[in-house]
Amino acid sequence: QMNRPAQAAAAAHTFFVANPGHQEMKQNLEYYQAMAGVREDDFTDLEAKPHLSEFRLGVRFYTEEQPAAAILHLEKALEEYFVADAECRALCEGPYDYEGYNYLEYNADLFQAITDHYMQVLSCKQGCVTELASQPGREKPLEDFLPSHFNYLQFAYYNNGNYEKAIECTKTYLLFFPNDEVMNQNLAYYTAVLGENLAGPIQPREEIQAYRQRSLMEKELLFFSYDVFGIPFVDPDTWTPEEVIPKRLREKQKVERETAARISEEIGNLMKEIETLVEEKAKESADMSKFIREGGPLVYEGASVTMNSKTLNGSQRVVVDGVLSAEECRELQRLTNAAASAGDGYRGKTSPHTPSETFYGVTVLKALKLGQEGKVPLQSAYLYYNVTEKVRHMMESYFRLEVPLHFSYSHLVCRTAIDEKQEGRSDNSHEVHVDNCILNAEALVCVKEPPAYTFRDYSAILYLNGDFEGGAFYFTELDAKTETAEVQPQCGRAVGFSSGSENPHGVKAVTKGQRCAIALWFTLDPRHSERERVQADDLVKMLFGTEEGDLLRETEPEQEPPAAVAVGKDEL
Repeated sequence: QMNRPAQAAAAAHTFFVANPGHQEMKQNLEYYQAMAGVREDDFTDLEAKPHLSEFRLGVRFYTEEQPAAAILHLEKALEEYFVADAECRALCEGPYDYEGYNYLEYNADLFQAITDHYMQVLSCKQGCVTELASQPGREKPLEDFLPSHFNYLQFAYYNNGNYEKAIECTKTYLLFFPNDEVMNQNLAYYTAVLGENLAGPIQPREEIQAYRQRSLMEKELLFFSYDVFGIPFVDPDTWTPEEVIPKRLREKQKVERETAARISEEIGNLMKEIETLVEEKAKESADMSKFIREGGPLVYEGASVTMNSKTLNGSQRVVVDGVLSAEECRELQRLTNAAASAGDGYRGKTSPHTPSETFYGVTVLKALKLGQEGKVPLQSAYLYYNVTEKVRHMMESYFRLEVPLHFSYSHLVCRTAIDEKQEGRSDNSHEVHVDNCILNAEALVCVKEPPAYTFRDYSAILYLNGDFEGGAFYFTELDAKTETAEVQPQCGRAVGFSSGSENPHGVKAVTKGQRCAIALWFTLDPRHSERERVQADDLVKMLFGTEEGDLLRETEPEQEPPAAVAVGKDEL
């Protein structure tokens, strides 16, 4: 508001550093970055702690393999650390903190009051370790922050060729962690390179020795008061030697840790049991709901269920016979042979799935257009259209779906065995796959992401004949090997199933003759409705009139044509 964008940028940046998830401030920063007159240098953290800023710079140069720059900033970070530490400790030297109005109830004698106050001051000073290692926007402080400076420095000095300083920093680090195997190995190496005569006299840094000694003395007093007076103390350091803690307190803490671990383990085991029970119940409930949901009426005379999920050893599976008459099957086969194109849907590849078979197909829209042009019998094309509608309604009803199915893709296809290529054949007509996810049989997972047709929800195959050898449809487990059910094609038989990972399936090799079927995929999402189907619906209405065109269709409210989507082929 005061037309000082540089200061505004700095203030916004400072707030965002401490609150990285704040979306409004993120937008403000983007706005300031685009403003004229605001430089990159203006985006500074006004509350940055100098020792932390220098430390981050040192670590950055260290990772970029610039040892000289890393040393400069890490040494500066140490200087700033002790300045901040002195300030933090000085601020602890205040009056006793009664925490609110508790002073009204505080009635300790002189010695207890002195003890309480002094222990509070010491505990506050020990807490400076956590205060100085805390970063804005981070929940936890940097662990072993002060010792880590010397971990970086010893290697930076080594890379810079300064073995004396490398040894000094290594010995300083070992003040905190004397049993660190890697650091002791580094020290032995540096000593061997420099020579024992020169390396031996080098001592850890004096200020760190004094810091450690003072810290240990404070810890001893705090642990003593914890043991004798019951004044709690939480040690902020991981490097504190065990002998600093009184034996009785160590034993007490050990018992507490063991008790906590046992309780944690028992709770963990109990949670696992509960999770297992919940999963089993959920699975049972899901399985039951699927079985309960299945079994709706087929809505057409002559059609009957011959196999359900139970007999097919799975879920959301059904085999229906009597969907077509023998004459209808023959008529649709003749349509395929008259209208189908080699490799239709596969860019003209005559044998897209196996070199041992040819593949011909025709879509509903193409058949209707050919019928309109008089190239194939129009009534045959219309039968093809109506049969697909029939299967759709049967699927909706049998699986008791609460929302309508929309066509994702429909294909009338024939696979024909190439006689001279059957000897020694070991492949399938179509390998095991899942219709809406990418099957990884080795890992027993099915990844539901593109290029899989993730929008597919239900699939169906309507067979037109059975006078060929091989070509059985089969379901498997996720391993694509363990067969759970097999269906032999025959005229008027339909297989319907959900398109997810619960139903991997394939087609065995057609070794003699021609296998013809209508493959259908459906989606519950109208946004993924097939564009060609919308055009086919319009063409049927134009050719046959609304009433006749809707002969086999339920009455539905008119909808606007859904958005077009790219559909893929995955014939069965």
